Order: sequence, then C-alpha cells, then structure tokens
Amino acid sequence: MTIPRGLGGLLAVLTLCATATTVSAQNPPGRPATPVDPIDAIIKAFDAYSIVALGEGPHGNEQGHAFRLRLLRDPRFAATVNDIVVESGSARYQDVVDRYMQGEEVRTDTMRDVFESTVTPTPVWDRPMYAEFFRAVRALNRVLPRDRQLRVLLGDPAIDWNAVKTWDDYLVLLRQRDSHPAGVIRREVLAKSRRALVIYGDGHLQAKTERPPLWVAAFLEAAGARAFTITTTFADLSAFQPDVTSWRVPAFALLRGTRIGAAPYERFFGPPPPVPFFQDHPRIEDHFDAVLYLGPESSMTLGALSYPRCADPAYVQMRVERMVLSGMPASVSGRLKNEGEAAARK
Repeated sequence: MTIPRGLGGLLAVLTLCATATTVSAQNPPGRPATPVDPIDAIIKAFDAYSIVALGEGPHGNEQGHAFRLRLLRDPRFAATVNDIVVESGSARYQDVVDRYMQGEEVRTDTMRDVFESTVTPTPVWDRPMYAEFFRAVRALNRVLPRDRQLRVLLGDPAIDWNAVKTWDDYLVLLRQRDSHPAGVIRREVLAKSRRALVIYGDGHLQAKTERPPLWVAAFLEAAGARAFTITTTFADLSAFQPDVTSWRVPAFALLRGTRIGAAPYERFFGPPPPVPFFQDHPRIEDHFDAVLYLGPESSMTLGALSYPRCADPAYVQMRVERMVLSGMPASVSGRLKNEGEAAARK
C-alpha cells in the first residue's frame, strides 16, 4: 500500500486522539489503521503538541537510527522543533554537549564519556550510531541561524560512577531515570514555550495515565503537559490487520479505535508488569497514540559496538564492574566478549 503524503487532516485526527471520549464516539473500534508518511506525520503532530515522544524500538536497531537521521535532516524539522531530548547521554555532560552542538571543539574522550558514563551500566549507548546522531545535529546546526539551532538535552540522570560503591548508591540514580528527564523537559522545554522531540526507549513512554506516575510520559501528563507518544516496533501486526504486509516501511499509523490499537500490549513488549494498571489497560492504544512500523522482525539489524574500543581491557573491566554492581551476574563478561568479537568481524 502506498503511504499518502497529503496530511491536511492529520491535525484534526491528532486533536481527537487527545480526547478519548470524543474519539470513541466518532471512530468505532475495529476500523483499519491507515498508514501515512511518518516524517510528515511527526512534524504535523507538533501543531497540536509541544512534546512528541518517539520510541526507539529495540535499542541499537539500525533501521530506527536511519529513520531518525532522515527525520532530523528534513528541512521542516529544524523549522518546527527546538530541542531533542535523548536517553543516550548523561546530564552530567550537558554543558559539554551544548558547546559541541554550538560548533566548539570537544575532546573525543570527553564526548565518549557522554555515552559511556550513564546510569545504564551496559554498553547499549556505546554503539557508534548514537555519536553519529550527535554529529548529525552538530552538522545541521552549522548551517542554521543561531536562533534556530537545535539543542540536545541529555535525559539520563547525572552519575559519578567513582562515587557509586554499593547497590544502594546505584538505586538512588536508577529511580530517577524517568522523573529526571520529565523535570528536564518541564524546565528546559515547556517553561520556555519550546518544542521537543523526545527519543527514548518505548518502555519509558508507556502508561501515560498511570498514577502515581512511574514513566517519563506519565510524569509529564501528571504535571499537566500533554505528550504525543509513538511506539516503534518490528512486531507482527499482520495478525491484527493483514494488509500491513503491503505497507511501505517505515510507516506511521494512529492507534485509537483501530484494529492495531486493540492489539494486546504483550504483542509489542512481552508480558506486562503484574500490576492493576496494566491489567486494566491491556491494549497498545491504552499506552501510545501512534505506531512507527519499521518492518517485520526478520528485517531488523543491530549496530555493533565500536571497535577497537570494545576490545580495550580497561573498557571491558569498566563495563563488567558496572554491570555486576548493578545486579547482573559475573557471566556478563562473556556477553561483552561476544559483542566485541562481533564488532571486530565487522
């Protein structure tokens, strides 16, 4: 199915998405989801929302990264958006990234710390794609007027791993991984009447209406700020709507009142948390406003770690120590070795 680019009516549909009762009355459950051009749709969403939150899908997938670069480089993006909030960098280095995005020279090892020294102990952000995205924003800023340059806001809580000695030390920071970025968005985006694209793991964007809030989107909505949330998936959606197999990917579709929106949460993310909220909100449309479909799972590829960095004994020791301190078994050293060998082969 060809994805239409004419989206004049999308704003009206987005407005309906924000009011569940209105949507329910006008869009009977079970209508087919309609794929539209995802870049058009995301940019148009900012007409109704200051915050558009885009799930990454599985962290490190190359298809999602390629899409985000396309979105960033669309001329309408910088004309519409002021800030990009990312999970992949430590707020400890916000001043460093601000200088970097303004074109100043920053040491390579300092920029590397932005990704390596986050609360996440695993090497998920050490893949070159995350640094590449930062370089792409920096390159775009070089050709933009100063007042239109994009700011990248680091959502991960500031952590000094040298001061983290016990699980309890680590738990203090771990518990801030959703409240902290929500606070950053309120202070740096909403309070300044700016617009932001939020790029986070899908799990941080779910359960917007859960109270007390536990996730980024829920913290924002509890504070009175509406966010438009998009889950990125490689799930088999054809089980709910067979014509998905003919969609041109990537494709974007609104969820409320559609056959895909009625799909169970676990079809996207596996078993839901065993709490009443998820039992009472079993459908994917209960958690997200739209879906970015990147194709079948068989089409997904994951980016490798950066080689030879991932083979450096000091790097390996750092990663293993942090993963073990955060509660992972010592056997993670084998997993890290396998990832390093895979990177070497590439």
